[in-house]
Order: sequence, then C-alpha cells, then structure tokens
Amino acid sequence: MKLRISLVVLSCVLSVLTGLLLSRRSSDAVTNLNGKGKVVIGLSMDTLKEARWQADRDFFIKRAGDLGAEVLVQSANGDDGQQIRDVESLITRKVNVIVIIPHNGAAMAKAVAMAHQAGILVIAYDRLIPSCDLDLYVTFDNIRIGEMQAKYLVENLPQHKGKIVRIYGAKSDNNAFLFKRGQDNILKPYIERSDITVIHEDWAEDWKLENAKKIMNAAITKSGQGKNFDCDAVLAPNDNTAGGSVQALNEEGITGRVIVTGQDADLVACQRIALGKQSMSIYKPIKQLATKAAELAVNLAAGKPVIANSATNNGQRDVPSVLLDTVIVTKDNLAGTVIRDSFHSYDDIYRDVPAKQRPPKP
Repeated sequence: MKLRISLVVLSCVLSVLTGLLLSRRSSDAVTNLNGKGKVVIGLSMDTLKEARWQADRDFFIKRAGDLGAEVLVQSANGDDGQQIRDVESLITRKVNVIVIIPHNGAAMAKAVAMAHQAGILVIAYDRLIPSCDLDLYVTFDNIRIGEMQAKYLVENLPQHKGKIVRIYGAKSDNNAFLFKRGQDNILKPYIERSDITVIHEDWAEDWKLENAKKIMNAAITKSGQGKNFDCDAVLAPNDNTAGGSVQALNEEGITGRVIVTGQDADLVACQRIALGKQSMSIYKPIKQLATKAAELAVNLAAGKPVIANSATNNGQRDVPSVLLDTVIVTKDNLAGTVIRDSFHSYDDIYRDVPAKQRPPKP
C-alpha cells in the first residue's frame, strides 16, 4: 500500500516538474509573439489526402480559433523534402509554436532543430519524431492500440487458434513499430505454442491501400485462392490497409469469412463494418486529440504551464507526452461510439445497408 502511494506521489511530482520544464521553455518563446500579442500556430501535416487528417485539421483550427489563435496549415503530400520546406516557411512567418504530423519522423528531426534555432517550440502530433530535442508529444497509446487489435483477433478465433496474415504499416512511421510491438505482446505466446500461425507478413509502404492489397494478394497466392484460401484472420494496422485487404478478399468472393482488423474508424471502414466486410476498427477520438493539441500549443505559446501524463523516449530524451485513450468499434457498438460522438452520421454509415437490416436509429 505504501509503495502504491509513493508511486502516485512520484507520478504527481514528475507531472509538476514536467509542467514547470515546459513552462520554462515556453516562456522563452513568448517573446516571439507578434506585436498584437496574438498566438500564431504552424501546423505542418504529412498529408490531407485521407478523411482522417482532414478531420484533425478542422478540429485543431476550430479549437485554436476559439482560444483566439491563428493557425497556418501546410501539407507535404507525403514528401519529406516538402515537409522540411513547409517548416522553414512557418519559421519565416514567425509562428510561435509548430505542430508537426511527420511523414517520416526521422527526417523531421532536422525541422525540430531549425525551429529551436529560431526559438520556436515543437509539438509532435500523433507520430513521434525521434533523435531530437522534441518539446512535447501528443498521441494515443499506440502500443495499447496494437494490443487491442491482437486481443480482439485472438478472442474471435475459434478456440483462440488459427492462421493469420499480418500487415504492418509504413516503416517510415514510428507508430507502425509501436502497433506491431503491442500486437506482439499479445500474439507471442500463441505463436510460440503454434496455436496461431502467421502464413504471410509484410510492410505496407506509406500505409497505402494498394500496397496492402498487394500483400494480401501474395498471401492468397501462397495459401489458396477463392474458397480454398486457408486463412482465418488479417491483422491490419489501420483502416487503409484493412481496405486493401478487403478488396483482395472481395475479388476472391470471401469477404466476411475472414476476420479483418483496422484502426481510425474512417467512414469507409465503418461502412464496411456495418456491412460485415471488416470486423473492427479502433476509434481514436480525433476531436479530443486535435482539441487537446490545440490547447497545449496555445498554452505553450502563452508561457502557461503544461502538464504531461507520460514520457516517451525518442532515442535522445524522454519527451513529455500526453496520451489519450481509444475504443474498439464493432458492428455492435457503432451507435454508442462514432455515431454518438457525431464522428460519423447514422445515415452515412448505413447508407449501403438495406433499411430492414439496419439497427434502430439513435
């Protein structure tokens, strides 16, 4: 009991110290506020091609605006060189804080250094930037997400046994490795006992749907086409890779027969879940993430204390981190999660489901 109390006290002390450290750093940046004293935040984004990231942008801008801040948005369209130039542009425009959603975390360490040379604080959003003196990291618990995906898969396999395909994310994204680590935490004992066999695995470059489909096609070629496909589940790390997997399964006429995991609760994924083509996704309350990140950015720019609830080692330092919770979404709880939160509408999700097969409208 004494140990638990000590740990709680230690956690509180570390949070306070983290807040003081970030407050001290941000106080140096306050001198960079423009003449009118208005906070200007730079938002450097990997891409805006996916609905997920468009939602992040909109929620972030809305909350920052409510707090009286202006947001300058740059999108690199998956180009590392362009993202570096985007950050350079934001520095030139004298923003107070830069929030970066990196395409390639390692490549953006240079951007963090450039921003610091100009006295500008940097927050990594959703994806970690390794090997740099990063100020703050705001994300979901990505190892936990991987564990949730793998646990769902195992629990839904008959007798917790079967053959699976594993698709990993982009090697350029540190999150892909965190998801895999979480999945491995759950799968390792089952694989070691040969209860679960991985029949094919590969990395989907840039998280692209078409690359995931190629991986799935290779698995089908290896393990039997059509009804002869000898596989029970596909452990896909996000909804884009799940979409590629479902396309490949659909071409074989076996959608719905194989468990398919996902993440992000994209609209198209929720539609697939409603139709029984995808088994689950991870709902990451994007509004909560974007809103929190905007609040943190404004507070840092204003020199106010910021309290982190965790720390993440990026290879150079333990980066103060704010980690948010996630929820599994299945056909049974669409109404109680993404629809309840107005993340997607009932009509949009069940658009392709015959009226008689839809659940009651909330």
